Amino acid sequence: MNGSSRCELGSISGFVMVLSMTFVACAGLAFDGGRMIAARVEATDAAENAARAGAQQVTSLRSGSPSIDRNSAVNSAHKFLELIGVTGTATADEYSVTVTTNIKVPMTLLRLFGVRDKSVSAVRSAQPFTNP
Repeated sequence: MNGSSRCELGSISGFVMVLSMTFVACAGLAFDGGRMIAARVEATDAAENAARAGAQQVTSLRSGSPSIDRNSAVNSAHKFLELIGVTGTATADEYSVTVTTNIKVPMTLLRLFGVRDKSVSAVRSAQPFTNP
């Protein structure tokens, strides 16, 4: 057997298998990680725009003491989120609207390692600009 012992036969197979799994794990982190970053950007954008839509529901503007109509602001933010297909919650007080969005991202390559999906969320607030 030209100088190699019998116990070394097949030892490269284990190395190749570990190397292959490492490569797949790194590819999964890169691919699915990129998808999570894109989902985070989408969640942030949705939260910002829904908060802006809610903050446009201003009352008492002519009386000189503008404030946000809480119910209209929350409804407007929820309608915006529903329109773009993102789940989330909205709260409002007299001065601001806060929106929290959640997006569930199904994993592709990381599913091989037991990670089925991950959730990303974003929280954004908006205040009406009332002073020209």
